[in-house]
Amino acid sequence: MQHITPTATELDEKLDERSRDIFRRIVESYLTEGEPVGSRNLSKMLPTSLSPASVRNVMSDLEALGLIYAPHVSAGRLPTEQGLRFFVDAFMDAGAVSDEERAIIDQQLGSGEGHPHTEQLLTEASQMLSRVSSGAGLVLAAKRDGAMKHIEFVRLEETKALAVLVWESGEVENRIIDLPAGMTASQLAEAANFLNHHARGQTLADVRRAINAMRGEIRAELDALSASLVERGLAVWSGANDGHPRQLIVRGRANLLENLTDAEEIERTKMLLDDLERKDEIISVLDMAEEGSGVRIFIGSENRLFSLSGSSLVVAPYRDTNRRVIGALGVLGPTRLNYAKIVPMVDYTAQLISRMIERE
Repeated sequence: MQHITPTATELDEKLDERSRDIFRRIVESYLTEGEPVGSRNLSKMLPTSLSPASVRNVMSDLEALGLIYAPHVSAGRLPTEQGLRFFVDAFMDAGAVSDEERAIIDQQLGSGEGHPHTEQLLTEASQMLSRVSSGAGLVLAAKRDGAMKHIEFVRLEETKALAVLVWESGEVENRIIDLPAGMTASQLAEAANFLNHHARGQTLADVRRAINAMRGEIRAELDALSASLVERGLAVWSGANDGHPRQLIVRGRANLLENLTDAEEIERTKMLLDDLERKDEIISVLDMAEEGSGVRIFIGSENRLFSLSGSSLVVAPYRDTNRRVIGALGVLGPTRLNYAKIVPMVDYTAQLISRMIERE
């Protein structure tokens, strides 16, 4: 039988005020100290007098609901991943970024006039998120969205060619692409001429949308092999579904290993660092953030990539001058991230980046 995880509302309906208070204190203690909390200590924290035995009864009910667990025999309790998700959805008041935090973010990102190029801005955002969170700062960026100047195909071997794309900014990007079998030099030139005619002065995303809309015209103007190369070349360059090649910026990996003493925690963190090296999979996770309009939180096994390392990701999308989502940024760290602090900071940073990109 398939296990169906209850919603936050369903779980909340099963808890009375005393259970909510005890559960909240267990989670807050974990997020602050990272240690299990026992019934004796909990009984001292509560505003009303409650014996350790009564607290244990409540903890037993919370454990039966899958919200807490005992990491060792006779130990205190810690929240499960389901418990953390329930806490974030039902209890956490993220609030807003304080004036002091806002001033720090504004200053570190240089939000005044004359800010450097977008790539440097995003790198600084990743570094800043790492510093304020003590986790790893992640930014998924559209690597290129400038206007194109020229496209050329250079044959390397029978079925391989170097696709050379020159931007109006003077930057050059090279990609190796597969050629259709039997492609001649004249067909290579024909495909390049067609692309140059339609792509000059356009962004790669705009070119891809235009080419997709005129497939019939392509087939009429070009022979089958040249048309195939036009479509294949754009697919290789564009990478993501929206036509933006993806660049991943990660800062603060070392933060994830600081202050760890437990051998199991160290091993899980090493797994997480390995995860960060798998760029394509991290990008697929950040891509999911672009499906919503605000901050998203992935806790532990809610995402397959972090199921072994037991990590959390707080992430939000940012936009370009046309209000299109073009990337995402966030914080990656252990499940005991300070969500109440990090969520509004990630949200504010994403909004600030969007405003600064709009001004460029």
